[in-house]
Amino acid sequence: MKEITISTIIDAVEKLCIDANYFIGKDVTDCMKANLEKEESPVGKEILSQILENNSLAAEKQIPMCQDTGIAVVFLEVGQEVHIVGGSLQEAIHEGVRRGYEKGYLRKSMVYDPIVERKNTQDNTPAIIYTDIVPGDTMKITVAPKGAGSENMSELRMMTPSDGLEGVIQFVVDKVKRASGNPCPPVVVGVGLGGNFEQSALLAKKALLRPIGSRHTEQKFADLERTLLEKINNLGIGPMGLGGRITALDVHIETMACHIASMPVAINIQCHASRHKTVIL
Repeated sequence: MKEITISTIIDAVEKLCIDANYFIGKDVTDCMKANLEKEESPVGKEILSQILENNSLAAEKQIPMCQDTGIAVVFLEVGQEVHIVGGSLQEAIHEGVRRGYEKGYLRKSMVYDPIVERKNTQDNTPAIIYTDIVPGDTMKITVAPKGAGSENMSELRMMTPSDGLEGVIQFVVDKVKRASGNPCPPVVVGVGLGGNFEQSALLAKKALLRPIGSRHTEQKFADLERTLLEKINNLGIGPMGLGGRITALDVHIETMACHIASMPVAINIQCHASRHKTVIL
């Protein structure tokens, strides 16, 4: 059995928080560059160029690429043969976030009370933590900072089987249309199909972790991803909502079984940064 110490986990989460905010993934920048050639609007082209320059400067100067450094969403895949020693796993995650947001000069955005006092927690904790127990003797940690501009544009609908494929397409495209420039397009659209109320939302968020350009393993859902991407990019919203061809970089769908009488569909939109970093311990 492999031992992983709490201190190792804290250090890993601290670094992931910083790196996710400083360094944008190559899949994102490559897609942005490719779409720069496809964008038909001069204003859209200029915005995409500025985003690429901003990302480059953030990495070079090691500063956050956006002032909204997000809520810290942490995904854990913990191997069954892993023994965590030295303290609480959840507390280690919170401490790593606390240190990362302090050391990286990242904006602290969490409030204790969501509705009355809304007092800042001062350290961006608590993190949002999802844990899966998997075979093996490693621990995979992914930190995905999620800004409010895109998160606020999320939506979940408990559809019925009679709504069918066309109903799903209409819901997703209409949601992106209503979101317009609020989530800082070009966006990545995560769609969760199936499960139940809460599982569909988690599927949508996990969909955002996939590399840009990857496709669902089932052909019918891969085809649906392509269809949705085309329809969204025909909306004319464009970069930062100022008009143009490139409203979305990609659409990712995750699916699972559901009840015979229901068809949950969740949409989680991510801004153009699509921030997330992963380490395997």
